[in-house]
Amino acid sequence: MLAKRIIPCLDIRDGRTVKGVNFEGLRDAGDPVELGKEYSRQGADELVFLDITATHEGRKTFAALVKRIAQHISIPFTVGGGINELTDVAALLEAGADKVSVNSAALQNPALIEQIAAHFGNQVVVCAIDAKWEDNKWMCYRSGGRIRTQKPLLDWATEAVERGAGEILFTSMNHDGTRNGFANQALAMLSERLSVPIIASGGAGSMQHFYDAFAIGLADAALAASLFHFKELEIVTLKKFLAEKGIVVRL
Repeated sequence: MLAKRIIPCLDIRDGRTVKGVNFEGLRDAGDPVELGKEYSRQGADELVFLDITATHEGRKTFAALVKRIAQHISIPFTVGGGINELTDVAALLEAGADKVSVNSAALQNPALIEQIAAHFGNQVVVCAIDAKWEDNKWMCYRSGGRIRTQKPLLDWATEAVERGAGEILFTSMNHDGTRNGFANQALAMLSERLSVPIIASGGAGSMQHFYDAFAIGLADAALAASLFHFKELEIVTLKKFLAEKGIVVRL
């Protein structure tokens, strides 16, 4: 059985790590280079870096900052934000990223997933999906949760995998920053229907929530931000808890 992964997420705005609730009310959470270094030291399995305003502001992700973070960590590193074409991917991989996360650009141009997969391999493409439960269905949003699309969650996730996405990073906008637990029913639906790893995001508030994401949501990895950034939970403590409850993790 593959080990379940614990992934801290650095949401970056103006070169600083930030965190909000339901994608709003962002507050400073520290220097991304120092945080990345600390998470690598603590035993995180991977690190995700999302330049959360790059698409909205119509600019590229800060490759220089990606390079600085990559120099200080020894774990796989996924970068997203403002990726619209193959040259963006090449620049980020050259700066030290192992994978790229595409969201808004892929929703607007689904062929981008195929292009990245064809040039760099499926393992490089993480399709990030921000979705909200409303009117009794999960609908996808783009532009940092600002614009609702007409794509239902499962339909878009299925299409993304068919086009070559190697992983799905699903964030529940309803759960984001609330610390009430992950969207486990939606996670289980994705995990059961799709052939690629599913990363849970949005709602982590306790060690039990991570256990539930794996045991009930059937997720392959769980991502969190504020719990780790504000030093409320150490990764090694979380992993020991999960191992004691029968979840396979790398200790």
